[in-house]
Amino acid sequence: MESIQIGSTLLSQQISMPDNKIFVFDTTLRDGEQVPGCKLNTSEKVELALELEELGVDIIEAGFPVSSPGDFNSVQEIAKIMTKAVVCGLSRAVQKDIEVAAAALKPAERFRIHTGIGTSDFHIKSKFNSTREDILARAVQCVKWARNFTDDVEFYAEDAGRTENEYLARVIEAVIKAGATTVNIPDTTGYCLPHQYGEKIAFLVNNVSNIGKAIISCHCHNDLGLATANTIAGVMNGARQMECTINGLGERAGNTSLEEVVMVIRQHKELNCYTDIKAQNLNPVSWQVSEIMRMPVQPNKAIVGSNAFSHSSGIHQDGFLKDAQTYEIINPEDVGAEGSKIVLTARSGRSALAHRLSKLGYQFTRNDIDVLYGTFLKVADVKKEVEDEDLRNMAMHYQQEAIVAL
Repeated sequence: MESIQIGSTLLSQQISMPDNKIFVFDTTLRDGEQVPGCKLNTSEKVELALELEELGVDIIEAGFPVSSPGDFNSVQEIAKIMTKAVVCGLSRAVQKDIEVAAAALKPAERFRIHTGIGTSDFHIKSKFNSTREDILARAVQCVKWARNFTDDVEFYAEDAGRTENEYLARVIEAVIKAGATTVNIPDTTGYCLPHQYGEKIAFLVNNVSNIGKAIISCHCHNDLGLATANTIAGVMNGARQMECTINGLGERAGNTSLEEVVMVIRQHKELNCYTDIKAQNLNPVSWQVSEIMRMPVQPNKAIVGSNAFSHSSGIHQDGFLKDAQTYEIINPEDVGAEGSKIVLTARSGRSALAHRLSKLGYQFTRNDIDVLYGTFLKVADVKKEVEDEDLRNMAMHYQQEAIVAL
């Protein structure tokens, strides 16, 4: 059994053993910020970094220091204040990038340099106009440069998802030998199917002789809507770090959603894994990221969308009111949501109507509800959602008619 150094934390890699910790690497402040319109200033980055640390994130990728003076300053300021999370800075396989990243990260108690290069033939031939052997040499060299500043070096093989497995294994073995302690296997274009990505991770586990000296990391994009599935497939096959963003923000269609993969692991005990994420903070952090980065969360977004715990269909509402677990596998309070919601629409049934009227203080018999339900449907056909004020008006009108009838 090999030992692995992560920042100042020594852990044992026990891939086949239960109760494995999965490290959560958050890149909201780097990859997430690359979304058009989501640019953050230093104070905003610092504010979110503190929230991410409180959430329980293990590694915070604070930015790409060489990209601009503002990003250098942001990374440096975050490095000064983190007390629990490892602070990470991105670089290309360029000596100046790595030196600038190290300078920005220097104030941190624990920091990581994240460096790497594209390894697919698409990148080697089209992007770099190079050869596999040259890229292999550059990969080794960038890790050696980074090791001059820290023993916590993560190497990314950009477009690993489309990289031929045998060549990828050669690169990964070489960079681990050069000193990389984490190896990032990005599905940069979101191309892989879950079984393909899982098999790629398994291939590395089984064919890289020194793989036990590093943590395998998943960095998946969502171009085909498979980022969460691919990341979980990676974990199931031996990866022990997940690279994510809050709300799934990121280039193009986004990155793996932190809240989704964390809750998949939490719900599926058979995975024999855990994270240190405080799940009850997920919705509050999601709302804060959405507000600061000026990017609304789609209503049907898993875990943190406004409709994630809403029920509008009559069949669903009836089942939910009898037993919440009929249609909810997560307690909304466990992820910091405000609670389940019964939304009254033309698809709602009598059970939901009776429930909401009872919440408003009205006690009606089953016969009363049958009569009221006809009125309710007329209102619901006109309005997208029937509000409490509509119900009060219906109830008062019904009660007045009942009094007159007497």
